[in-house]
Amino acid sequence: MPAIDTGRTTLFYDLTGPEDAPVILFSNSLGTTLEMWDEVVRRIGGRYRCLRYDTRGHGRSPTMPGAATIDDLADDAAGLLDALGLDAVHVAGLSLGGMTGQALASRHPARVLSLVLMATAAQMQPAGAWMERAELVERQGMETIVEATMGRWFTPGFRQAQPSAVEKVRRRFLACDPPGYAACCRIIAGMDLRERIKAITAPTLVIAGAQDPATPPAAGEAIAASIPGAQVLVLDPAAHLLAVERGAEVAEALERFLSRHGAEGRPGTGGASLAAGMANRKSVLGVAHVQRSLGQASEFNRGWQDFITRVAWGEVWGDPTLPQKTRSFLTLAITVALGREEEFRLHAGAALRNGVSPDEIRAVLQHAAIYAGVPAANSAFKWAAEVIEAEGGRP
Repeated sequence: MPAIDTGRTTLFYDLTGPEDAPVILFSNSLGTTLEMWDEVVRRIGGRYRCLRYDTRGHGRSPTMPGAATIDDLADDAAGLLDALGLDAVHVAGLSLGGMTGQALASRHPARVLSLVLMATAAQMQPAGAWMERAELVERQGMETIVEATMGRWFTPGFRQAQPSAVEKVRRRFLACDPPGYAACCRIIAGMDLRERIKAITAPTLVIAGAQDPATPPAAGEAIAASIPGAQVLVLDPAAHLLAVERGAEVAEALERFLSRHGAEGRPGTGGASLAAGMANRKSVLGVAHVQRSLGQASEFNRGWQDFITRVAWGEVWGDPTLPQKTRSFLTLAITVALGREEEFRLHAGAALRNGVSPDEIRAVLQHAAIYAGVPAANSAFKWAAEVIEAEGGRP
């Protein structure tokens, strides 16, 4: 599993995309993991080399003892680049990730070729509210604030239209380490980058969500006014977690901005590229699973891994005609009909982690029983119940 010692901490990371393409470093929001960038990377991962990581205290990156500052997060990112042998990269960050990006560009200017700051601010006041939130999650856990957070992160229309996408984020938020989350709350409480960002020289794009109550467009405009030549893009509708709510538009804006500043993505070569297929595969099955599978690949089956990544995940799963959720339902039904237990368990677990509900899986199995037979569905109900329980739900 790619976890790397940066000299300061250990960071879980993922690197996807053509080896000779421009590198984009993505830094995640408070309370999320690198998977928050799935939709963006799925769209540009075939043309850019996308480096994502879990911020310390989030996901699979451990919580560090003692107090920290935003400069520590910037140094973590710089340490990740050092450990991977990367000199200068393009940087994209959202919320806390955008704060990290500002600190990185002002503290290590030679490492940042360009900067895209999303739903973020140079200072977040009042500091006392962040300290209170830190104490609350340490006492009572992430469940205490999850519903209010989802309300800030997504517009009502998106929550209604895309409940699976919201549920995927919600599950990862609840799994966040409370001390790690609290430590980052305290980092935000003590952060003030308003003077420092005036020295940023990297080309900068600021993206804000029109309905973002946490970092409204005015916060982004204040950043842009302080960084020479910075541009502002406001997405409407969009709330705070706009890389999820408006992933297609964020990917398009990012690619357009990078192209204007001399960072053209690698052109397609006909058919789906291996990099594009890998981005889809990780988005559906999960970064950790795919990394584990590739780590177990041998010289004997490496060509097969490339084939299924390019064809199954690049060309078939990458075809936008059917939504990803519909493809998950089809896959579950087909594996039931064919009695493919291993594949069913793999895709059922992935579907749950991607926001599919146990009730939706139950409905798929009942439908499959009509056309594939009751014995096949009986077995699948047993498998599904075990997978749901393993994923922390109730069948």
